[in-house]
Amino acid sequence: MSTIKSMNDSELVQAYLDGNNRAFDEFLSRNQNKVFAYIISIVKDDDVANDLFQETFLRVVSKIHAHEYRESGKMLCWIMCIAHNVIVDHYRAQSAAFIVDGPKGNDLSNIKGDFMIGSNREVELSNLNTLRQVCVLMESLPAPQRQVVYMRYFQELSFKEIAEETHVSINTSLGRMRYALINMRRLSRQYGMNLCLE
Repeated sequence: MSTIKSMNDSELVQAYLDGNNRAFDEFLSRNQNKVFAYIISIVKDDDVANDLFQETFLRVVSKIHAHEYRESGKMLCWIMCIAHNVIVDHYRAQSAAFIVDGPKGNDLSNIKGDFMIGSNREVELSNLNTLRQVCVLMESLPAPQRQVVYMRYFQELSFKEIAEETHVSINTSLGRMRYALINMRRLSRQYGMNLCLE
């Protein structure tokens, strides 16, 4: 029988479903730093990030109990997609609650830059939707290609850093990214997604 530390994420999820709460603790400790780093990189606020992080793992637990995770070896990407959806929901709720009072009469001199915050939120939502679509496309990539896309775009590592982390040459890292982008472009056309992948 495997010890908790030696289990992979999918085994931990199954052990948790079988009633072993320590398995979920281990699962959380393995993934929490990357998930939180992703959330804080977008929302730029510790308190908001903590709230969204907790909401993310509440959804993860809920989806695990609903058997919505299928073994595919891509658990972290699955969690990141959930985190992304939590962030999108947060911005949608903020946008819906944001009402701007116009200036009194015809005096437009008091309008500040914040008056245009609604359009900025639309841009943020559009960017978040693009990230969600990229996450979906990443699910279909071979593991080495998925890894280099994640490290480049989500962790913002250079190709030199990626090469060092994955113990391959820079040319191999670049090649994997090239093939990943080719595959993602093909898949985006196949799924009717309007993405500009460069």
